[in-house]
Amino acid sequence: MKKKVVVIGGGNGSAISIVALKQNLDLFDISAVIAMSDSGGSSGRLRQKYNILPPGDVLRAALAMSSFDYPVLKKIFYGNRFFGLDELDGHNLGNLFVLSAWQISGDFIKSLRALEQGVEAVGKVYPNFLDPSHICVELFNGDIVKTDELIDKPKYDRSLKIKKIYLDPEVTVYEEAIKVILEADYIIFGPGSLYTSVIATILPKGVKKAIDNNKKAKLIYVVGNAYHTNGETGPDDVAGCVRALENYLPRSLDLVIYSGNKLTEQQKQKYDTKGWSLLIDNGDLLGDQLLRAPYEKDNGGVCSIKLGKILKEVCK
Repeated sequence: MKKKVVVIGGGNGSAISIVALKQNLDLFDISAVIAMSDSGGSSGRLRQKYNILPPGDVLRAALAMSSFDYPVLKKIFYGNRFFGLDELDGHNLGNLFVLSAWQISGDFIKSLRALEQGVEAVGKVYPNFLDPSHICVELFNGDIVKTDELIDKPKYDRSLKIKKIYLDPEVTVYEEAIKVILEADYIIFGPGSLYTSVIATILPKGVKKAIDNNKKAKLIYVVGNAYHTNGETGPDDVAGCVRALENYLPRSLDLVIYSGNKLTEQQKQKYDTKGWSLLIDNGDLLGDQLLRAPYEKDNGGVCSIKLGKILKEVCK
């Protein structure tokens, strides 16, 4: 019998785990619960102008679920941005499809299901909530920063670390997302930005309880090697990321998968180009909770093929 695996997180990191799991469809039934708090870029502009839920993250997750080649679909539907077309400038084909389908149907879920049908998705994507809300963080000096965009690309003193994160207003998890969490054999968090992607997805009321009620589910965290040097001001070490995530979970993680390999010169160049920094490796503090398993691409970044082989062995 296939194992039911739910991926939880933002659009980019979750897509990596989805593509990894997709290599073994004979073993896994895949679904994903995705954060709906994006406020920047094309999604943010559409959200502000049309009052639509931000489509960009669920778009990438749905494309990753496709039975077709994800990198090609990602470039066509997400990566290519329009220019020289006035109001269309900066938008992409995928976001505008979701917007149009939503305007026609009046139902965001139907627009997402239409996208999944169009790309022949092998699993379903579920928004973590359907009511407008923004993530906020409290810094250790007491300051409050609101919206994903300002947290993900902070303009404040980077020495001010995030103390806690919450939703404003508080919203309830999408009921269909609860069902897949309750039925899961494995729940995979990440990779991706710790606060604005991974933790943001589990903030709606009902997520923590659903995870708690599913005692059989193994909780797995895929920690990327890197973090954005000028991104959110969360932990810069492996153990710190794990403990921060566990603060928002009903129980400890069963397994933390961490690549932890030293970077080659080629990989260092990729990190410099992308504006990434290497997490401090203090994973030994996690003891048996940690699995060291290299999944870095030869040219830097998480390799879905390598991660897929690891998850095949772990999710039995």
